[in-house]
Amino acid sequence: MTTANDFIKLREADWKRLETLVNSRSGRKPLTTAEVHELGTLYRSVTSDLALARRDFPDQRMTVFLNQLLTRAHGYIYQQESSDFKEFISAFTYRIPTLFRQTWRYMFVAFLLFLVPAIAGYRLAYINPDIADPLGLGAQRQILANHETWTDIPESERAVASTFIMTNNIRVALLCFAGGIAFGLFSVYVLVTNGLIIGIVLGLASHYGMGNSLLGFIVGHGVIELSVIIMAGGAGLQLGWALLNPGLYTRKDALAQAARRAVMLTVVAVPLLIVAGTIEGLFSPTNAPFIVHIAVGVFSGGCMYFYLLLAGQSKKQKNNLILN
Repeated sequence: MTTANDFIKLREADWKRLETLVNSRSGRKPLTTAEVHELGTLYRSVTSDLALARRDFPDQRMTVFLNQLLTRAHGYIYQQESSDFKEFISAFTYRIPTLFRQTWRYMFVAFLLFLVPAIAGYRLAYINPDIADPLGLGAQRQILANHETWTDIPESERAVASTFIMTNNIRVALLCFAGGIAFGLFSVYVLVTNGLIIGIVLGLASHYGMGNSLLGFIVGHGVIELSVIIMAGGAGLQLGWALLNPGLYTRKDALAQAARRAVMLTVVAVPLLIVAGTIEGLFSPTNAPFIVHIAVGVFSGGCMYFYLLLAGQSKKQKNNLILN
């Protein structure tokens, strides 16, 4: 029986040639007549390879690679006249939410890496608020102990604060993503430390009777903000896993495949964090009723998850080639 490794050795030359022809589009280099014919032949041949791979090697990275290669080739053949603007729109309306759903396991692991330390930090700080001092959160503890918060941003400074908040959150998300290059360890560190700190601060607030006040400030923007940090962490974990478990590919090739997916997920983090930063800087510090802050958080977060979980479904069903 042919093994996955034998199959790769037998067919890899055609796969690489098809990838070369598809990549020629990035430089807008037109194909010759011979190359156009070759592209069609290779496309049909590799489609057969994908069918065999799905049947015999469904869990191999090779199958993922062929899925991705044929998706790109399909777009090149049937949408070659599409404008860059249409491709940009397609990325946001189809490719990114589809990738989010397909990589949900990484997102779930990132969620746990954030949630478990957050729960532990909350419990520890609620029982013993002095734990905040050795962790560098003594100033926050003292403010909360005085039944105050640091969330009252003067109205004249909120626009500037919003810009600063956006920049800082984008920086954290990029660090969380890029940390995957260190075999995922730095992504894990960013997720764990952020979860722990947020848990401790909320635990302190609850201990001193300021829980509702602080939660009211956080919830309006926090659903999007924390979700995006977790999503960036999941993207970073994909890079780390590709390095730790490259399968039949070299670490370089496995990392390149994972990076193509992870970068797309990180791209959407920027506009989402701009929305979160705008809410945090301009709305969260207001004296709006607690229920209004909750409503803003639920609505903004609901819109984000509606997009990530449902966008692109009809196109996915229409297209037989699934992007991985």
